[in-house]
Amino acid sequence: MDLFDITIIGGGPTGLFGAFYAGLRGLKVKVIDVLPELGGQLTALYPEKYVYDVAGHPKILAKDLAKNLATQAGLFKPTITLGEKVTNLTRQEDGHWQITTDQSDNHHTKSVLLALGAGACVPKKLDIEYDKALENESIFYAVKNKERFRGKNVLIVGGGDSAVDWANEFSDKASKVTLIHRRDQFRAVQTSVEEMKRNKVDIKTFYELKEIKSEGNQVKQAIIFDNRTGKEETIDCDAILMNIGFVINLDFLKSWGLKMEVNAISVNEKMETSLPGVYAAGDICAHAAKLKLIATGAAEAATAVNFAVTFINPSAKAFPGHSSNLNLSL
Repeated sequence: MDLFDITIIGGGPTGLFGAFYAGLRGLKVKVIDVLPELGGQLTALYPEKYVYDVAGHPKILAKDLAKNLATQAGLFKPTITLGEKVTNLTRQEDGHWQITTDQSDNHHTKSVLLALGAGACVPKKLDIEYDKALENESIFYAVKNKERFRGKNVLIVGGGDSAVDWANEFSDKASKVTLIHRRDQFRAVQTSVEEMKRNKVDIKTFYELKEIKSEGNQVKQAIIFDNRTGKEETIDCDAILMNIGFVINLDFLKSWGLKMEVNAISVNEKMETSLPGVYAAGDICAHAAKLKLIATGAAEAATAVNFAVTFINPSAKAFPGHSSNLNLSL
């Protein structure tokens, strides 16, 4: 049996920094992720979107950040297991944890860090009829290649960070950008909203999408309506980007015996969950001072790892000193 000091479930930014920091603390590390590549949502959903909330980077493409994090995590040569979905977590008689995936039950670890991001989520889809062959041709739920939108007449549906950020990104690439949102309040960062209002974006609040008109695999028009008056409007568009959130299913976590707060795992100031030796960090966890940022996810991962060290070895220090004081050969 190959026993690891800590197994990190989730290969997104929080999990990758956790893997690096665990290596820094001298732990034997495994990372398990359901996706075929590291990076989590950075690579799966918005690889060409700029990220602004990372220390030391005024802005950085999500795919480049993922690459840097994977390189950093790889410095201590963790074991990486990709394409496996974790299905169960069972504590053994010796106090260690057995992790079962859809492909193996041979994952054994002294501690666990849950860094699942938003969990097992898929983009929300609008409850309207349209030809599914349009998806990834002219209707998109994620942007993998922003050049596909250059010179297009783009309709963006949504009012969160992704919708507003892409409206700003496409304002000088697309021939026209229209953003519709069902309310007049946006869930995005205020500075991004203000930037969007200055950019060449046709913003229509209180509007929703009613119907999509297409020919073959190409969108031609969209019928939108004012949800206050019901008045309809037909607009030309040849690409539609849906950014209306995600459907999240975390029932599998509840079955493990974890204490939950709605769609998040409850943790204390040490990032401890209700299970001994099991920690959570990043978007998947909830506590009184929670901020959902990549930067705070990294800090939570470091906190979790430090206290996992003391769980594994009670005589160890939770804080080992600054990395600049450590004798490392990388």
